[in-house]
Amino acid sequence: MNNQIRRSKPIKAYLYEVDFMRLFFILGVIFNHTVNTVLAAMNGQDTASETLKSIRLMFHYSRNGFLFMSGLVLTLNYFHRRDWGRFYRKRFSGSLWPYLLWNLFFLVLFTEIDDGFTTMNLFSTQYLAIIIHGNRFYMYYMLLVMQLYLIFPGIVWLFKRWPEQHRRILGISLFIQLTLDALIKYWLQNLDLSAYPYWFKAFSINIFSYQFYFISGAFVCLHYQAVTDFIHRHIKWIASLACCLSVGTIFYMHWNMTVLGLSYDRATSPHQPYMQVFDILMIMTIFWIGQRYATWRQAGMPTAIEWLVKNGAKISFGMYLNQSLGLLVLKLILKNQSWQDWQYLLMLPLGYIGVIGGSFAIAWFCYKVPPFGVLIGRPQWHFRWAPLATKSD
Repeated sequence: MNNQIRRSKPIKAYLYEVDFMRLFFILGVIFNHTVNTVLAAMNGQDTASETLKSIRLMFHYSRNGFLFMSGLVLTLNYFHRRDWGRFYRKRFSGSLWPYLLWNLFFLVLFTEIDDGFTTMNLFSTQYLAIIIHGNRFYMYYMLLVMQLYLIFPGIVWLFKRWPEQHRRILGISLFIQLTLDALIKYWLQNLDLSAYPYWFKAFSINIFSYQFYFISGAFVCLHYQAVTDFIHRHIKWIASLACCLSVGTIFYMHWNMTVLGLSYDRATSPHQPYMQVFDILMIMTIFWIGQRYATWRQAGMPTAIEWLVKNGAKISFGMYLNQSLGLLVLKLILKNQSWQDWQYLLMLPLGYIGVIGGSFAIAWFCYKVPPFGVLIGRPQWHFRWAPLATKSD
């Protein structure tokens, strides 16, 4: 009887605000990528393009928000489990295959349309380089999340090893994050890192460049009520500061470029101390909004909204994976126009709706129609290999 109690899974309440946040942050990530597509089509010679460049950082918190949600959801589902072999089999089978297949598909498609690669090395050098580097088709998140899977047992061990020191762990993690970002901005990016391995010099796919968001996601999951109470008590200050820092990103970007002499790419990099403080405040604000959504849902909301949020959260991973299809269509449409920059700017909302709609439709199709679920990490068919099968499966 005692053994049965120890092995039983803890009962978890379903957190509807998590659904809202997962969908919200993925929509934000895709919006940033849509902005990149529109900027690439602009001439870059008038106020419209400068305006879009200036406000770009205001929406950049969504990347770290999505990473925060990864840490929170993994902790919610796996903190009390010990079968890490099964964890790795499940998580990598749901991530590695989509990563390989979508990269292959996009490489073939973009080669045919953009002629960006030669056929001779399509399936060898270029494909291998793309998989290793994660630097095409916005697949950087896939490399990050697979690194997270590798170190996640260590995060669990850390919080279990010092159960009374969780706030200290979070504080140390924040200090490391701010210090590392200061080093990246003011020192490392000024060095010649060409001789270093790619993982050490490509900060965007290095798991330690975002470690605070995974740690904080785990912390919030483990201390959910305490975090909720803190945010509710201070939401006016948190939201006000978040809005101020959001507007401040406009001046911050220009300060980076005019005073520090940074390029536009470096001036808008997420690896800056200012951006970390801004992102944390915005994530806390969205957390509060998500809980308002959960309260609204409990009190009764339109069925259509509830359906969209619930199912959008289910396929948010798939929307991220296939977004390059919608972005490619948008790119081709804009490429064939001879507009002024203000016309491209006006096209941004419509283009964004089109990309989101297409991404949702493709992910929903894969979710519902076998065997395409494998493309979004939700396979409908599960093959059981006898040598790998265990009783826990």
